[in-house]
Amino acid sequence: MNQPSMDRGDLALVLAIRDHGSLAGAAATLDVVPSVITKRLGALEARLGQRLFDRTTRRLSVTAEGEAVCLHARTLLDGFAALESELGERQNELTGTVRLAATFGFGRRWLGPAVAAFQARHPALQIELMLTEQLPDLGAEGYDGAVWLWAVQQRHAADWVSRRIARNQRVLAASPGYLKRRGTPATVEALASHDCLVARENGDASQRQYALWTLRHARDGSTARVRVQGPLASNSGEMVRDWCVAGHGVMLRSLWDIAPQLASGELMRVLPQYAMAEADIHWIAPWRPKTPRRVRLLVDHLVEQFRGEPWKPGKAGAR
Repeated sequence: MNQPSMDRGDLALVLAIRDHGSLAGAAATLDVVPSVITKRLGALEARLGQRLFDRTTRRLSVTAEGEAVCLHARTLLDGFAALESELGERQNELTGTVRLAATFGFGRRWLGPAVAAFQARHPALQIELMLTEQLPDLGAEGYDGAVWLWAVQQRHAADWVSRRIARNQRVLAASPGYLKRRGTPATVEALASHDCLVARENGDASQRQYALWTLRHARDGSTARVRVQGPLASNSGEMVRDWCVAGHGVMLRSLWDIAPQLASGELMRVLPQYAMAEADIHWIAPWRPKTPRRVRLLVDHLVEQFRGEPWKPGKAGAR
């Protein structure tokens, strides 16, 4: 026995009648004469063996069966539209502009080359990479997103989307010369008596006398906090790194930033069982109903590029 069937046009017809509350209103929306709507609805109800609308000369009301159809019709129609859009995108070359933000250090050293490689594969695409030390108001300033050492907090989850691009650690390091002169700290607490080089992010001067470092133990996950201070501080991470290489103290820096110096022996890990928590690299963006394909594919490319953390010691891509 053949089952009654409905097609896309039938779903649109039922929704139009329900939404407008009249056959004439549905006819205007679907750009046909009312008699066509009457004929199509009658044929659909006959095929289904169900009455979808009760009709009199004065009013039209939806039946329980009609409501059941409408309940699923919108989702099904949206699914048709999404599928058609995706299939169309697959046939088209990536075009348009992607505008993203990143910090100077990671943006210049790692993100820039990865973005350039993606653009070379899609020559009709334009990419604007803006380097900054302070996260912009992405939505208000027209950014598609940012690559940042920051994850969306739970209270912002409804307004932002976040995807981890790569794991990262901020680790303690010092030069061999400094450690020979001052000794190697054996505990987190011992850092309080060392010259610590502080990077004051975004020029924060609220704690000029000290900085609070929160470190997590790699094996048991326990955390330890220590107030550190020293004679040198800067809002430039590169400056802090240069001071550290020159033997002026202990610093806390991202592994991606100091991988070459660790590999060459210019720097040595201090308390290698500890690292700063929550330093992973994320894609963050304002929430939107549909993310453009060019943005989705760029983020996928970045995840693939950095999946293996190429800055880790011994990786061929470390530089």
